[in-house]
Amino acid sequence: MLTIHHLRLSQSERIVWLAEELGLDYECKLYTRRADNRLAPDEYKALHPMGIAPVITDDDLVLGESGAIMDYIIAKYAPGTPLSLPPGHRDYTDHLFYYHWANATFMTNGMMALVAQFMGAKELPPFVADRMHKSWAMIEKRLGEADYFGGAQLTTADIMMGFQLTTSRAMSGMSIAAMPNLQAYLKRIGDRPAYQAAMAKCEPGMTPKLD
Repeated sequence: MLTIHHLRLSQSERIVWLAEELGLDYECKLYTRRADNRLAPDEYKALHPMGIAPVITDDDLVLGESGAIMDYIIAKYAPGTPLSLPPGHRDYTDHLFYYHWANATFMTNGMMALVAQFMGAKELPPFVADRMHKSWAMIEKRLGEADYFGGAQLTTADIMMGFQLTTSRAMSGMSIAAMPNLQAYLKRIGDRPAYQAAMAKCEPGMTPKLD
């Protein structure tokens, strides 16, 4: 049985969204962050050596890392799904780029900014601020060129990107008032029944940050 272990307010929401888009039979087990430090509870940390989200179990398998989990789920449960574009598709390289850029660069930039703020920095280090500015500018430009990060249709690139654009942004308080392309994109995402179902399971009682 596929079980998605979702730490609330974390990137494991991506995996629940993927499962809903694919119409999979799965269990979503919720874990609440500790009140004292906002980190994962010991029960969650015990699931995987890294002790961080996301984590899935599938019978005897325990697997972490968003990209690895998505690749595994698609290979086992939904080979050929249009959510993962094949080589030769006209949008393949855009899909591939944003699928990996989401965590390798975009989320890393956000984590560097978070650490700087945690350490008491009044301003972001110049190289971090520059990378953040370039990232958000690139996002707005991309969404003016195509409806989705992967091109004309939703792909796993969008599912990977979603957490930083919504839940993570809700925690930072960042405004996107000057980003009309991103605003329109998030409305398209928010209208998807699978996204709505996923967020209702992941964050019951919380309105997704789509504006």
